[in-house]
Amino acid sequence: MEKLRILLMEDEALISIFLADLLEEMGNDVCGIATTETGAVEDARKHKPDLLIVDANLRDGSGLNAVSIILGDGFVPHIFMSANRLTNENLNPRAVILRKPFSDAALEGAIKAALAHTLV
Repeated sequence: MEKLRILLMEDEALISIFLADLLEEMGNDVCGIATTETGAVEDARKHKPDLLIVDANLRDGSGLNAVSIILGDGFVPHIFMSANRLTNENLNPRAVILRKPFSDAALEGAIKAALAHTLV
């Protein structure tokens, strides 16, 4: 897999640090970690990431709303991660859902699936 610029949207500091380290160990570049909806939109416009990894609930606002706004500027592959049950009914049809907790292999599979959806 080629090196990706990944924007994380996660409001839990320990989770974001762990996930950023894991993604970098996989050979990627974490270009930003946003904890709020507004910050996520600003970071996406600034960094133009190849992939978004998104917690549905952020400190201020929603990861779901942030992605909706970001996709208004053009499609970006994205993965929603949540311990709560998410369904595709309110999401972009190319969204990938990754349930917490997840394994390294599940994360890698979700990344591949999200990138494959860019070809649709």
